[in-house]
Parts: sequence; structure tokens; C-alpha cells
Amino acid sequence: MKNQLIVFTLSYLSVCISCSTPTEPSKVVVTDSAFGKVELFDSSAADIINTNAVVEVIGRNYKWCEGPVWVPAKQMLLFSAVRENKIYRWDGKDTPLVYLSPSGYTDTAFRDGENGSNGLALDKEGKLLLCQSGNRQVVRMNAPLDSPIAKFTILAKDYKGKRFNSPNDLVADRKNNIYFTDPIYGLPKYENDPTRELKFEGVYKISSSGKLSLLIDSISRPNGIALSPDEKILYVGSSDNHTKWYAFQLDSNGNIQSGKILLDGYPLKEKAKIKSGADGFKIDRYGNIFSSGPDGINIISPAGKLLGLIRIYNKQTSNCAFNETKDVLFITANDWVLRVKIK
Repeated sequence: MKNQLIVFTLSYLSVCISCSTPTEPSKVVVTDSAFGKVELFDSSAADIINTNAVVEVIGRNYKWCEGPVWVPAKQMLLFSAVRENKIYRWDGKDTPLVYLSPSGYTDTAFRDGENGSNGLALDKEGKLLLCQSGNRQVVRMNAPLDSPIAKFTILAKDYKGKRFNSPNDLVADRKNNIYFTDPIYGLPKYENDPTRELKFEGVYKISSSGKLSLLIDSISRPNGIALSPDEKILYVGSSDNHTKWYAFQLDSNGNIQSGKILLDGYPLKEKAKIKSGADGFKIDRYGNIFSSGPDGINIISPAGKLLGLIRIYNKQTSNCAFNETKDVLFITANDWVLRVKIK
């Protein structure tokens, strides 16, 4: 059944690609600040983000920060420092402090590559979920959020007996299904790493009962992942050289029914100063996608139209997260963590 789904999905994608390539946008408003600026390409974007929104740095000097998640119950931001094998916490007042160490690699043997946690999320009960690059698995922390310890319950560690590449990003729905991506970025030698066991980079679902399912095996470098507000659409970003954002319709059980390329980002990447692909992203209350990618955070409508860009100067953005009211966006960008106020 899975193979039939993939074939259907690919054929569907092939007919949709021509409708999703953006034209060169014309700038409506540009507001500059010390660390970045807001560029609006469509007048409707003025209802999403203030034209004078200021990009602020709230932390810096981390070794590739990633996977931010806002914890409403504790009013704190958590984010991964992947190459430090740590998670940091920011409470809105002080400098971010170490929250959990180790976060992604718990063995004592030397391992090269990206070892820390990457994507972070909260499950239905508010417990911390982690994609562990070093351990190559998806886990839940076995500790209260205000008393973190490096003890984990493994939710998924392999597919049909073969270890994952390096789980990268994840999202949990209201039924406690968990969706995650598994590119090769955490392997020391990427696709040529001798410890690699799977020959594809997958998108998976862990059901609320704990069953693992492979949803997609045809996307190169699947990276960011998110759900629409009604949880009927699963979005996946490809950070390959030909950047794309995909949209997949889900059935009532959270399985893929059909899919399409929502936005072909190749023209964006060709014009970008920082030629990064589609990395982590989040969805605002109206269904707009705020996605790391070429030159910063790309604001994309549910219809696949590029509405604007939160340009980040001289830094490659990796991910972002909203607070619970979705009027503040936190951004991880290389060694920076930033904050922008949204309408």
C-alpha cells in the first residue's frame, strides 16, 4: 500500500510543479534593523507582520542552534545547540542557560558529526519530544519540564530493523500522533557514511499507540515538518539543492491521501545570498507557513504564495517557533537566537 501511495504522490507532484513556481516579487515595504529586516512582497502580508517589526537577538555564540519550542506552562523557550549536545532554556529575562546535557548523544565513545538533539516538540501531555541526531532516534524525556534529566523513552529507533539516518524535525498532533523527518545531516559522512543503514530519507508517523509507519520515501533531504491548524495537511520541506515545500492531505487516521508541491523554491534559492534550503518551519493561526530557508524566514500562504521574508543578515536560519498566542516568533540562525513580534 505504501508503494502505491508513493507512486500516486509522485505522479500528482509532477503535474503540480508548474503551478507553484513563484515570480520575482516586488517589494512593498522594507524595514531595516541591526540584525535583519522585514520585506513584504504582497499587500496581504501587512496583516500578518508589522512593517516596522524589529529583529532582536536574545542569545548568541551557540554551536548551530536548532529546533526551538515554546513551553507555555513554564513560559520558556527551549532550543538545541546541536554541536554542543545541549539544550538551552530562555525564560524571557536572563541570558539562555543550559537546560539539558547531553541532549542527543548519550554514549561515551567518540562520534563525529552532529551529536545533539535537533527538533524539539511537546506531546499532547506537554512532555518534551526530541529528535536525537547522535543516538539516531526519536525519544521522550522521562522527567518533568522543570527538573530535566538525560533519561529518555525511545519512541522510534529503526525502520524494519535498520537504524534511522538522523531524525531531524518533528511535530505532534492533538491525537498524539508524531510525524518526523529523517535526512542524513547527522551522519558524519552524510549519504556516504559507513554506518548508514537505510538507503532513503523518510518521513514517518508514530501513532498514539506507538506504531511506526513510513509515509514518504521519495523526498530528497526532508527537513522541516508541520501541520495545518486543522491538522488535515502535513507540510514537509526539502532542503536539497532544489528547495521545495510539499503539502500532503491527511485522512482521519493521519495517513497521506494525496500530495503536491506547494512552492518550488528554486528561484528563491538562486537569488539568495545565503543559499540554504527549506529548513524548519511553523504555522501561524491563519495557516501561513513561516519557514527557514533562503535568506531568512520565508512567509508562505496556505495556497503556496510567497508573501514576505524576515531577512536575517549573514546567518543561515535553521528553524523557528511561535509563543502560545502566536504574536511572537523565535528564530534560530546559526549561532544566534532571535525574536520578532508578529501581528
